Amino acid sequence: MSRRLWPYLTLILCATPASAQNLRDVVGGLFQFGTGCAEPLCLNPVVTPGSHGRHFITGLASGSTSLIGFLTDAIGVSVSNVPISATSSGVTFTFEGGLPVKSSVSAGPVFGERAQTLGRNRLLVGANATGVNFQSLRGVPLDGIVFHFTHDNGYAGDAGPTKRGNPLFENDVFEVRPNLKVNVLVATLFLTYGVLDRVDVGVAVPLVRTSVSGSSVGTVFPFGDGSPHFFGDTTGGLPRRYADTSFIDGSASGVGDVSARVKVNLHQTQRSGFAIHLDARLPTGDETNFLGAGKASVRGLGIWSARLGDFSPHGNFGYLARGGARENDAILTTAGFDQLLSPWATLAVDFVGEWQVGSSKLVIPGPVQIDTPSVRSVQPANIPNQLDHVVNASVGFKFNTRGLTIVTNGLMPLRKAGLQSDFIWTVGLERTF
Repeated sequence: MSRRLWPYLTLILCATPASAQNLRDVVGGLFQFGTGCAEPLCLNPVVTPGSHGRHFITGLASGSTSLIGFLTDAIGVSVSNVPISATSSGVTFTFEGGLPVKSSVSAGPVFGERAQTLGRNRLLVGANATGVNFQSLRGVPLDGIVFHFTHDNGYAGDAGPTKRGNPLFENDVFEVRPNLKVNVLVATLFLTYGVLDRVDVGVAVPLVRTSVSGSSVGTVFPFGDGSPHFFGDTTGGLPRRYADTSFIDGSASGVGDVSARVKVNLHQTQRSGFAIHLDARLPTGDETNFLGAGKASVRGLGIWSARLGDFSPHGNFGYLARGGARENDAILTTAGFDQLLSPWATLAVDFVGEWQVGSSKLVIPGPVQIDTPSVRSVQPANIPNQLDHVVNASVGFKFNTRGLTIVTNGLMPLRKAGLQSDFIWTVGLERTF
C-alpha cells in the first residue's frame, strides 16, 4: 500500500501548471468562440460588422451574478472543501495514577471525530491520497448543463423606455452547452501531537493537483432572416455558420489550504467522553488555480463518543465560519461509529452533514424578459437555485499491520448539492508513536 501511495505524492509535488493561464481563465475558455475575438461570447468581429459581435457579452452578467463566475466559483468552493481525515487514530490513552490506560480499542473513525486524545507525548503521523472526479452541479450532469445568453437591450430608436426585442435581432439567443471535466487529487501529510494528557495539537498540509478539460458548443439561434449574429467568414459566397466549438485543457498543482487543529478532552471515562475541537484552514492555496479557497475558515466542533465493548459510536456538532465572499457558513453534523472487527481490522461508518446558513451566495440570475414582438422569458441556465446542503455517507476500513494503519474509505453523496462526485476515494497510512 505504501508503494501505491507515494506515487500520488510525487505526482502532485512534481506537476506544474500546463500553461501560464490560470485555471479560472481556462474554464472561461468554454465561452470563447470564433477566431477574431478573445472575449467570452464574442462573435468574430471581422465577419459581423460594427459591434454586433459583442452584443451578447453583457448577458454574462444578467442580474448581480456572472454565469461564468457562478461556474468557476462552484468549482473553487468544492475543491477547497475536500475533506481532511480525523485528528486522532489508532489506540488512544489516558493516564491514571501516572500509568497509561487504553481509552479506545478500535482504530477510530476516518472523517468523524472522537473525544479521546492521543495522550501526553504521543505522536500520530500519516499521509493519505483522496481522488475526486466531479460529475454533476446541483444534480445536473456536467455534460448536460445549458446556458442561454440574451442580446443587449439598447436600441436608441425605441420610443419611450427601451424595449428588448426591437429591432428583431434582439430576440436572438446565444446558447452554450459545455461538457466539462474536473478532477482533483489531494495528498495530505498530517501529524497530531499530545502536548498534554487531554490536549492534542496538529497540522495537515494538503498537496493539490486540479485538472480541467472539456469542450463546449456555442449556437446562435436567430429570430428571423438576416441576423447579423453568426460565426465564420461569408466572403466568397461561404454560408453563415450559427454554431462553433471550443476546447479547453489545463492543470495546476501546489500546496492547498493548510489546516491547524487542536482538540481538548473535557471529560473521559472508560465508557464515554466529551471534547471540543477547533480547526483553522489558512488561505495558502492558490484560488485562481482551484487549489484553495482564497480566504481563511474556522471550524468548531463539540464531540461526544462512547465505547460499548468493540462498538464505539460518536457524534459531532459544530459551526463552520468561512471568509469567502461566495461561500456560506455552515452547521456541521456527523453521526457514526467504528466497530472492531478483529484485532487488526476496524470498520468506520459516518453520515456527514454540512447545512448552509442563510441564503446561498452562489445564485443563478433570474429569467430575462423579451418584450417584443411578443412577451417571452429566457432562462439563463438549467441549474436550479437552491441551498447546497451536503449529506455524505462515509464507509471505510482501517487495517493494523506491522505498526502501521492502512486506511481505505469511500464517500458517497446522499443528496444533490453543489458540485459533486458520485464517489470520493481515500487511501492512506498512519502510525502512532
